[in-house]
Amino acid sequence: MPTMTSPSMRFMARLLMALWLVSATGVAFADKKRNELDRSQYAFSAAIRWGDFEGAWTMVDPAVRKATPMTEVDFSRFEQVQVTSYRDLAVMPGPEGTQLREIQIELVNRNTLSQRRVRFTEIWRYDAEAKTWWVAGLPDFWQGK
Repeated sequence: MPTMTSPSMRFMARLLMALWLVSATGVAFADKKRNELDRSQYAFSAAIRWGDFEGAWTMVDPAVRKATPMTEVDFSRFEQVQVTSYRDLAVMPGPEGTQLREIQIELVNRNTLSQRRVRFTEIWRYDAEAKTWWVAGLPDFWQGK
């Protein structure tokens, strides 16, 4: 029977220690990434709740911002609404490492004082190079109209 001082037992002990360290590091990285996602989603939802759509726009994926830039007219449309409620309904993993967050937003049109409810799916993508999460776009309160 091998003893703890035998070379094979020392090798096994070192191998197990190395595997434990690698798995612990992976968990720590995943936790850090998850915490970053939580912080990004909180900041984005706070910007939407407070009507800071230009601030929320800075959290939109740079590729999306470049492909579909927002104009002053686009931003002025957001000034017509007041967000009264922003609720998470579901969070789930998406394709290719993205994270999906289904939200429900209640808002009031400032001109007509009519209230309505909109559902929106946020798509979050982690950018390893920038070490940040990006959202795929601002909520569409007009549903393409």
